[in-house]
Amino acid sequence: MNWAFSTLGLPDAPLPEVLRLAADHGWAGVELRCAPGQPVHLGLTAAERAAAVRQFGSAGVRPLTVCSYVRIAAPGDDAAVLAELLDHVRLAADLGAPYVRVFPRGDDATAVRRLAAAAPEAARLGVRVLIETHDTHRAGADVARIAEAVDSPAVGGLWDLLHTWLAGESPAASYAALAPRLGYVQIKDVASPDDLTPLPLGAGLLPIDDCLRLLPADTWVSWEYEAPWHPAAAPFAPLLARLPRLP
Repeated sequence: MNWAFSTLGLPDAPLPEVLRLAADHGWAGVELRCAPGQPVHLGLTAAERAAAVRQFGSAGVRPLTVCSYVRIAAPGDDAAVLAELLDHVRLAADLGAPYVRVFPRGDDATAVRRLAAAAPEAARLGVRVLIETHDTHRAGADVARIAEAVDSPAVGGLWDLLHTWLAGESPAASYAALAPRLGYVQIKDVASPDDLTPLPLGAGLLPIDDCLRLLPADTWVSWEYEAPWHPAAAPFAPLLARLPRLP
């Protein structure tokens, strides 16, 4: 596997510290939470984007994804959502990240229409837009349905294992649905459906091993540790000293 982690678990860490942790402990890539106050955000200047590229290159770490908070199917004007999405796509292209993460948060028809409109520019820039299994579309089958309707190589799925598990979908069913258009996989662990405080991998109930056994050896797998929403969670940085084990 190609192992990455999300900066979501390190909300106060500057990019050089994130990259030091990745390089020191053998993590090949980093998912970049894109939000105000974070090291990566839409307001970065051209010079700041170029500096980030140099930092990644020096560390030997790949910028895997610009993790946007675009709700691709949210109610409202198409133009505003498309503009926000394409701003994230351009940021990913500038940073050398192959993916942009989006959330569904609405109906299929709206998501398909907007993603189809964005796909040509994303393809031109060499960036894939990945719909995460989340909120209104927790199951792999839900996300696959949108991606198949768009029918563009620039649009695919991001398998968040927590949400397919919460939807009651088995790893085998999730993989079968998403495999033709799968970008990569996010893993995490929790104690129960009623307690989503992040835990060290293997300390909770999620079927992580069952998921990993299904994946081709060159798949990217990222640990998303949702620390900002769970103040009681253990600090993430010390947990990065050990790469996940293969089943």
